[in-house]
Amino acid sequence: MTNHSAELLDLFAAHPELGALQQRVTAADAQTRRIALIEIADEADEDHLPILIAATADEAPLVRAEAARLLAGWETAPVLSALINLLSDLDHEVRTTTAQKLSELKTRAAGLQLLPLALHDNTFVKTAALRALRELRVAEAAPAALEALRNADAGVRREAVGVLGWLKQIDALPQLATLANNDPNIDVRRASTSALGLATEPAAATLLDTLVLPSLLRALQDDVWTVREEAAATLGKLQLHNAAPNLIAALRDEYWQVRLRAARALGRIRSIAAVGALIETLQYTLSNVRKEAAIALGEIGDVSAGPALTEASNDADPDVRKSARLALTQLGLPTSHP
Repeated sequence: MTNHSAELLDLFAAHPELGALQQRVTAADAQTRRIALIEIADEADEDHLPILIAATADEAPLVRAEAARLLAGWETAPVLSALINLLSDLDHEVRTTTAQKLSELKTRAAGLQLLPLALHDNTFVKTAALRALRELRVAEAAPAALEALRNADAGVRREAVGVLGWLKQIDALPQLATLANNDPNIDVRRASTSALGLATEPAAATLLDTLVLPSLLRALQDDVWTVREEAAATLGKLQLHNAAPNLIAALRDEYWQVRLRAARALGRIRSIAAVGALIETLQYTLSNVRKEAAIALGEIGDVSAGPALTEASNDADPDVRKSARLALTQLGLPTSHP
């Protein structure tokens, strides 16, 4: 009998109500052990957690991975300790399953227990910890995330950007602007471009024109369309009026995704200067871009767009028709119906 099996037998001795599952949890067949664990977890009894925790030491990777999945619904200190240990498991599936489950944590207490891992030497562990900390918004994670922005691994940098963005860490804006324009990794540039949206915070007002706007305008010229798309979206979020000429130019981007985001941004900043370009965009091939142009024209509210919107209200696409008619209503103009 292995030490692991002996430990399980001791645990079962304290839970006679699970006696029917005892042989299956210690069976030679790994699949049998895995299914038995699922049945135990289905009881949703916290008293049974030690058995599931013990299964994280099972010799079979598929059982350890299942144990990680089953334990993730509980955020007690012993469970988190067991999951943290699995982040260093030799099996790739076990590690990735555990990392995914840790990213679903909900409580601040869990975040505090993960906090030291953000400074871990192992890249995988550090990345997983930062990803889990991101949406938990644990303010104490900011120093580790700022340090991680300099990490050689792109995955670590990307997750660190996410943490700082969710924390609305204003003092990180200079580093984020630099990454948005200069990081060699596309995903890091895109994430950093999005994170510049934290400049909506009042404390960042003095940095909008001097730092954030120039960085986003450079990102709007990035060689990769996904970064340009994110730059247009962030400019709209921040409602930076001085970006209007650049966004108007982006309405002619070779990628429709960038055109769509640019149209949406121009609507949000209510740029009168964009009306002509948006009217032209109402003729674009893809209907979802035409729809965004119609919405933007309604938000801007210039009645000179009326004839073009009236024509668009009979567009072949129902969503374009609906958006154009709504825009006409916003302009105080009559709508036409077939």
